[in-house]
Amino acid sequence: MQKIILSTTINAPKEKVWEVLWDIDAYRTWTKAFSESSTVQTDNWKEGSKLLFLDGNGAGMVSEIAANRPNEYMSFRHLGVVKDGIEDTTSDEVKIWAGSMENYTLKGENGSTELTVDMDINDEYKEMFEKMWPGALASVKALAEGKAKTTITISAEVNAPVEKVWISWTESKHITQWNQASDDWHCPKAENDVQPGGKFSSTMAAKDGSFSFDFGGVHDEVVKHKTIASTMGDGRKMRVSFEDKNGKTKVIESFEAENIHSLEMQRFGWQSILNNFKKHTETI
Repeated sequence: MQKIILSTTINAPKEKVWEVLWDIDAYRTWTKAFSESSTVQTDNWKEGSKLLFLDGNGAGMVSEIAANRPNEYMSFRHLGVVKDGIEDTTSDEVKIWAGSMENYTLKGENGSTELTVDMDINDEYKEMFEKMWPGALASVKALAEGKAKTTITISAEVNAPVEKVWISWTESKHITQWNQASDDWHCPKAENDVQPGGKFSSTMAAKDGSFSFDFGGVHDEVVKHKTIASTMGDGRKMRVSFEDKNGKTKVIESFEAENIHSLEMQRFGWQSILNNFKKHTETI
Protein backbone atom coordinates (compact mmCIF):
# COMPACT_ATOMS: atom_id res chain seq x y z
CA MET A 1 0.00 0.00 0.00
CA GLN A 2 1.26 3.45 -0.94
CA LYS A 3 0.06 6.97 -0.23
CA ILE A 4 -0.49 9.65 -2.85
CA ILE A 5 -0.77 13.31 -1.89
CA LEU A 6 -2.11 16.08 -4.12
CA SER A 7 -2.94 19.71 -3.46
CA THR A 8 -4.22 22.83 -5.16
CA THR A 9 -4.77 26.45 -4.21
CA ILE A 10 -8.29 27.71 -4.88
CA ASN A 11 -9.27 31.39 -5.01
CA ALA A 12 -12.39 30.89 -2.93
CA PRO A 13 -13.12 30.64 0.81
CA LYS A 14 -13.13 27.28 2.59
CA GLU A 15 -16.91 27.29 2.89
CA LYS A 16 -17.33 27.44 -0.89
CA VAL A 17 -14.73 24.74 -1.54
CA TRP A 18 -16.40 22.50 1.06
CA GLU A 19 -19.77 23.02 -0.60
CA VAL A 20 -18.35 22.05 -3.99
CA LEU A 21 -16.70 18.94 -2.57
CA TRP A 22 -19.76 17.56 -0.78
CA ASP A 23 -22.88 18.98 -2.37
CA ILE A 24 -24.38 15.98 -4.18
CA ASP A 25 -24.74 17.62 -7.58
CA ALA A 26 -21.34 19.33 -7.40
CA TYR A 27 -19.78 16.03 -6.30
CA ARG A 28 -21.19 14.29 -9.37
CA THR A 29 -19.68 17.05 -11.52
CA TRP A 30 -16.07 17.02 -10.29
CA THR A 31 -15.87 13.23 -9.90
CA LYS A 32 -16.57 12.78 -13.61
CA ALA A 33 -12.78 12.75 -13.81
CA PHE A 34 -13.00 9.21 -12.38
CA SER A 35 -16.25 8.03 -13.99
CA GLU A 36 -18.68 9.89 -16.24
CA SER A 37 -21.63 8.49 -14.26
CA SER A 38 -20.05 8.87 -10.83
CA THR A 39 -22.42 9.23 -7.89
CA VAL A 40 -22.57 8.63 -4.14
CA GLN A 41 -25.16 7.30 -1.72
CA THR A 42 -24.78 8.99 1.65
CA ASP A 43 -26.72 9.89 4.79
CA ASN A 44 -25.82 13.57 4.44
CA TRP A 45 -22.12 12.79 5.07
CA LYS A 46 -22.72 12.06 8.75
CA GLU A 47 -19.63 11.03 10.70
CA GLY A 48 -19.69 7.28 11.36
CA SER A 49 -22.21 6.53 8.62
CA LYS A 50 -21.79 4.22 5.65
CA LEU A 51 -21.61 5.49 2.11
CA LEU A 52 -21.34 3.97 -1.34
CA PHE A 53 -19.18 5.46 -4.09
CA LEU A 54 -20.68 4.20 -7.35
CA ASP A 55 -20.03 4.48 -11.08
CA GLY A 56 -23.68 4.33 -12.18
CA ASN A 57 -23.41 0.67 -13.22
CA GLY A 58 -23.69 -0.92 -9.79
CA ALA A 59 -19.93 -0.96 -9.18
CA GLY A 60 -17.83 1.00 -6.71
CA MET A 61 -16.68 1.08 -3.11
CA VAL A 62 -18.20 0.63 0.34
CA SER A 63 -16.81 3.13 2.83
CA GLU A 64 -17.54 4.89 6.09
CA ILE A 65 -17.02 8.47 7.18
CA ALA A 66 -14.23 8.39 9.73
CA ALA A 67 -14.29 12.15 10.37
CA ASN A 68 -16.30 15.16 9.25
CA ARG A 69 -15.20 18.58 10.49
CA PRO A 70 -17.13 21.05 8.32
CA ASN A 71 -15.01 23.36 6.18
CA GLU A 72 -11.81 21.75 7.51
CA TYR A 73 -11.47 18.00 7.18
CA MET A 74 -13.25 14.96 5.71
CA SER A 75 -11.92 11.42 6.09
CA PHE A 76 -13.17 8.18 4.52
CA ARG A 77 -12.26 4.64 5.56
CA HIS A 78 -12.73 2.24 2.66
CA LEU A 79 -14.21 -1.11 3.67
CA GLY A 80 -14.88 -3.04 0.48
CA VAL A 81 -16.24 -3.03 -3.05
CA VAL A 82 -19.59 -3.13 -4.81
CA LYS A 83 -20.00 -5.40 -7.83
CA ASP A 84 -23.30 -5.69 -9.68
CA GLY A 85 -24.95 -3.94 -6.75
CA ILE A 86 -23.62 -6.46 -4.20
CA GLU A 87 -21.33 -5.33 -1.36
CA ASP A 88 -18.19 -7.33 -0.61
CA THR A 89 -16.32 -6.50 2.60
CA THR A 90 -15.02 -9.98 3.53
CA SER A 91 -13.27 -11.58 0.55
CA ASP A 92 -9.51 -12.18 0.67
CA GLU A 93 -9.05 -9.75 -2.21
CA VAL A 94 -10.76 -6.97 -0.25
CA LYS A 95 -8.99 -7.73 3.04
CA ILE A 96 -5.66 -6.80 1.46
CA TRP A 97 -6.57 -3.12 1.35
CA ALA A 98 -9.62 -2.79 3.63
CA GLY A 99 -9.17 0.06 6.09
CA SER A 100 -7.32 2.29 3.63
CA MET A 101 -7.97 6.00 4.12
CA GLU A 102 -8.87 8.93 1.87
CA ASN A 103 -8.60 12.39 3.45
CA TYR A 104 -9.44 15.97 2.44
CA THR A 105 -7.87 18.88 4.32
CA LEU A 106 -8.82 22.53 3.78
CA LYS A 107 -6.70 25.45 5.00
CA GLY A 108 -7.92 28.97 4.33
CA GLU A 109 -6.02 32.24 4.23
CA ASN A 110 -7.02 35.68 2.90
CA GLY A 111 -10.06 34.35 1.07
CA SER A 112 -8.26 31.49 -0.67
CA THR A 113 -8.08 27.80 0.23
CA GLU A 114 -5.36 25.19 0.04
CA LEU A 115 -7.03 21.82 -0.60
CA THR A 116 -4.93 18.72 0.06
CA VAL A 117 -6.05 15.19 -0.73
CA ASP A 118 -4.16 12.15 0.51
CA MET A 119 -5.16 8.54 0.02
CA ASP A 120 -3.83 5.04 0.56
CA ILE A 121 -3.66 3.12 -2.70
CA ASN A 122 -2.63 -0.29 -4.00
CA ASP A 123 0.43 -0.30 -6.22
CA GLU A 124 -1.60 -1.48 -9.22
CA TYR A 125 -3.93 1.56 -9.07
CA LYS A 126 -1.40 4.22 -8.09
CA GLU A 127 -0.53 5.36 -11.61
CA MET A 128 -4.18 5.44 -12.69
CA PHE A 129 -5.27 7.65 -9.80
CA GLU A 130 -2.25 9.93 -10.17
CA LYS A 131 -3.44 10.60 -13.72
CA MET A 132 -7.11 11.12 -12.75
CA TRP A 133 -6.77 13.29 -9.66
CA PRO A 134 -5.33 16.43 -11.34
CA GLY A 135 -8.43 16.64 -13.53
CA ALA A 136 -10.71 16.19 -10.52
CA LEU A 137 -8.92 18.92 -8.54
CA ALA A 138 -9.00 21.24 -11.55
CA SER A 139 -12.76 20.74 -11.70
CA VAL A 140 -13.16 21.48 -7.96
CA LYS A 141 -11.12 24.64 -8.44
CA ALA A 142 -13.15 25.80 -11.46
CA LEU A 143 -16.47 25.15 -9.71
CA ALA A 144 -15.44 26.91 -6.49
CA GLU A 145 -14.02 29.90 -8.36
CA GLY A 146 -17.16 30.25 -10.48
CA LYS A 147 -15.39 29.38 -13.73
CA ALA A 148 -17.58 26.30 -14.21
CA LYS A 149 -21.16 25.62 -13.21
CA THR A 150 -22.71 22.86 -11.17
CA THR A 151 -25.77 21.29 -12.76
CA ILE A 152 -28.49 20.69 -10.17
CA THR A 153 -31.11 18.03 -10.87
CA ILE A 154 -34.50 17.76 -9.18
CA SER A 155 -37.54 15.62 -9.93
CA ALA A 156 -41.13 14.84 -9.02
CA GLU A 157 -43.56 12.12 -10.02
CA VAL A 158 -46.94 13.58 -10.96
CA ASN A 159 -50.07 11.47 -10.74
CA ALA A 160 -51.31 12.55 -14.16
CA PRO A 161 -50.72 11.50 -17.79
CA VAL A 162 -47.97 13.24 -19.72
CA GLU A 163 -50.45 15.10 -21.95
CA LYS A 164 -52.01 16.81 -18.94
CA VAL A 165 -48.61 17.46 -17.36
CA TRP A 166 -47.38 19.09 -20.57
CA ILE A 167 -50.35 21.47 -20.67
CA SER A 168 -49.90 22.43 -17.03
CA TRP A 169 -46.17 23.05 -17.54
CA THR A 170 -46.43 25.09 -20.74
CA GLU A 171 -49.67 27.12 -20.65
CA SER A 172 -49.47 30.58 -19.08
CA LYS A 173 -52.80 30.27 -17.25
CA HIS A 174 -51.38 27.30 -15.34
CA ILE A 175 -47.85 28.65 -14.85
CA THR A 176 -49.21 31.60 -12.87
CA GLN A 177 -50.90 29.15 -10.50
CA TRP A 178 -47.88 27.05 -9.52
CA ASN A 179 -44.76 29.12 -10.21
CA GLN A 180 -43.78 30.18 -6.69
CA ALA A 181 -41.52 28.68 -4.05
CA SER A 182 -43.54 29.74 -0.98
CA ASP A 183 -47.01 30.95 -0.03
CA ASP A 184 -45.88 34.57 0.42
CA TRP A 185 -44.89 34.80 -3.27
CA HIS A 186 -46.94 34.56 -6.45
CA CYS A 187 -46.57 34.72 -10.22
CA PRO A 188 -48.92 37.44 -11.51
CA LYS A 189 -47.81 37.17 -15.13
CA ALA A 190 -46.34 34.50 -17.42
CA GLU A 191 -45.73 34.15 -21.15
CA ASN A 192 -44.47 31.05 -22.89
CA ASP A 193 -43.93 30.51 -26.61
CA VAL A 194 -43.24 26.76 -26.63
CA GLN A 195 -41.16 26.31 -29.78
CA PRO A 196 -37.45 26.46 -30.65
CA GLY A 197 -36.48 30.11 -30.51
CA GLY A 198 -39.62 30.99 -28.57
CA LYS A 199 -39.30 33.22 -25.52
CA PHE A 200 -40.61 32.57 -22.02
CA SER A 201 -40.94 34.90 -19.05
CA SER A 202 -42.51 34.97 -15.61
CA THR A 203 -42.92 37.75 -13.09
CA MET A 204 -42.10 36.55 -9.58
CA ALA A 205 -43.41 38.85 -6.85
CA ALA A 206 -43.81 39.02 -3.09
CA LYS A 207 -47.50 39.18 -2.23
CA ASP A 208 -46.91 42.21 0.03
CA GLY A 209 -45.53 44.14 -2.95
CA SER A 210 -42.09 44.57 -1.43
CA PHE A 211 -40.13 42.96 -4.25
CA SER A 212 -40.48 41.43 -7.71
CA PHE A 213 -38.30 40.26 -10.56
CA ASP A 214 -38.66 38.80 -14.04
CA PHE A 215 -37.32 35.37 -14.93
CA GLY A 216 -37.08 34.32 -18.55
CA GLY A 217 -35.11 33.14 -21.53
CA VAL A 218 -35.35 31.35 -24.86
CA HIS A 219 -36.26 27.76 -25.69
CA ASP A 220 -33.53 25.96 -27.64
CA GLU A 221 -35.20 22.58 -28.15
CA VAL A 222 -38.80 21.45 -27.80
CA VAL A 223 -40.02 17.87 -28.26
CA LYS A 224 -43.68 17.75 -27.29
CA HIS A 225 -44.43 15.57 -24.27
CA LYS A 226 -40.69 14.74 -24.01
CA THR A 227 -38.20 17.58 -23.55
CA ILE A 228 -37.80 21.33 -23.27
CA ALA A 229 -34.23 22.67 -23.30
CA SER A 230 -33.76 26.40 -22.71
CA THR A 231 -31.25 29.17 -22.10
CA MET A 232 -32.05 31.51 -19.23
CA GLY A 233 -31.61 35.26 -19.52
CA ASP A 234 -28.22 35.14 -17.81
CA GLY A 235 -26.94 32.43 -20.18
CA ARG A 236 -27.40 29.45 -17.89
CA LYS A 237 -28.85 26.26 -19.36
CA MET A 238 -31.85 24.30 -18.16
CA ARG A 239 -33.63 21.17 -19.36
CA VAL A 240 -36.94 19.59 -18.43
CA SER A 241 -37.74 15.98 -19.32
CA PHE A 242 -41.12 14.25 -19.08
CA GLU A 243 -41.14 10.46 -18.65
CA ASP A 244 -44.39 8.51 -19.10
CA LYS A 245 -44.79 6.06 -16.19
CA ASN A 246 -47.96 4.08 -16.99
CA GLY A 247 -50.35 6.98 -16.54
CA LYS A 248 -48.09 8.92 -14.22
CA THR A 249 -45.33 11.30 -15.31
CA LYS A 250 -41.88 11.79 -13.90
CA VAL A 251 -40.68 15.37 -14.39
CA ILE A 252 -36.90 15.78 -14.26
CA GLU A 253 -35.53 19.31 -14.22
CA SER A 254 -31.82 20.13 -14.53
CA PHE A 255 -30.36 23.63 -14.38
CA GLU A 256 -26.97 25.29 -14.12
CA ALA A 257 -26.55 26.90 -10.71
CA GLU A 258 -25.76 30.58 -10.24
CA ASN A 259 -22.94 31.78 -8.00
CA ILE A 260 -24.84 34.02 -5.57
CA HIS A 261 -26.91 31.63 -3.45
CA SER A 262 -25.81 28.31 -2.01
CA LEU A 263 -26.43 25.16 -4.03
CA GLU A 264 -28.66 23.85 -1.24
CA MET A 265 -30.79 27.01 -1.29
CA GLN A 266 -31.16 26.89 -5.06
CA ARG A 267 -32.08 23.20 -5.00
CA PHE A 268 -34.65 23.83 -2.26
CA GLY A 269 -36.25 26.76 -4.10
CA TRP A 270 -36.54 25.00 -7.46
CA GLN A 271 -37.79 21.81 -5.81
CA SER A 272 -40.44 23.79 -3.93
CA ILE A 273 -41.71 25.23 -7.21
CA LEU A 274 -41.72 21.76 -8.78
CA ASN A 275 -43.67 20.43 -5.80
CA ASN A 276 -46.21 23.23 -6.30
CA PHE A 277 -46.45 22.23 -9.96
CA LYS A 278 -47.16 18.62 -8.95
CA LYS A 279 -49.88 19.71 -6.48
CA HIS A 280 -51.54 22.03 -9.00
CA THR A 281 -51.44 19.53 -11.86
CA GLU A 282 -52.93 16.73 -9.78
CA THR A 283 -55.88 18.91 -8.74
CA ILE A 284 -56.91 20.52 -12.06
